Amino acid sequence: MTRPDTPISVTGATTLVGIIGHPVSHSRSPQMHNAAFSERGMNWAYVPFPVAPERLEAAVRGLAASGLRGFNVTIPHKEAVLPLLDQLSPEAEAIGAVNTVVIDDGRLTGHNTDGIGFVRALHEAHRFRPRHSKVLILGAGGSARAVADQLAREGVPEMYLCARRQEQAEALAGHLAARHPECLFKTLPWSPLDHRCGINWAELIVNTTPMGMKEGDGSPIDTNGISPGHIVVDLIYAPPVTPLLARCEALRARCLNGFGMLLHQGAAAFTLWTGQPAPVDAMRRALGETI
Repeated sequence: MTRPDTPISVTGATTLVGIIGHPVSHSRSPQMHNAAFSERGMNWAYVPFPVAPERLEAAVRGLAASGLRGFNVTIPHKEAVLPLLDQLSPEAEAIGAVNTVVIDDGRLTGHNTDGIGFVRALHEAHRFRPRHSKVLILGAGGSARAVADQLAREGVPEMYLCARRQEQAEALAGHLAARHPECLFKTLPWSPLDHRCGINWAELIVNTTPMGMKEGDGSPIDTNGISPGHIVVDLIYAPPVTPLLARCEALRARCLNGFGMLLHQGAAAFTLWTGQPAPVDAMRRALGETI
């Protein structure tokens, strides 16, 4: 078996996959997936493709015609790529965004592994039991949609959605309720009093907003009411400890950053492309972080 740190040698027989986005220079997916291929002794390689928005259609056509097995999709293309694909998985259709494309004989099928990556990371870290939990989700964008959709699939009975734009949260709640009638979706206004109400009600709190990513950012919510009984997840992984997580750790809550989701969504994509179980430990080591 090839060692994970062995340099990749691309030949005419190498199967290629990659990632499209704008930009993609920051992506950690190439190191994670190339370590996985090396660990499995596979003649595969993962390549980043910077694709400007105005070039998306041409790029997707070119990738499909070039013999790639598939590619990941990151911002700003996760929604724009949908009409360029031949088929969507049920998860991608429900979420309305794609992060993984499988190419089979020129046919492109879009998947979204963000939700399953989130749930696997949460279970790995905290043995989370969705069927007995109430969830507060901060934000109503694409990440919130993926997380909420998968939690509903896993059996979470109730969720509060809280976003700065109340109408966005209400639209997402309606979208999800139509697909998951067994789960009760409610919205909360974005205010300190309502945040406190959500904290007191929920067992799992998930920040899907970008607040905490930039230097000088604070916590998206006042953490009064956070206790050791809470699980608090921030999907941000750089920095690994956001202001929200720092405050919640000080209050002895069980905390988790976004590295686990990054790892497990990548592992799910690996399996979609290769048909093999992902070497998760090798991928974790390649990320070089404690997740």
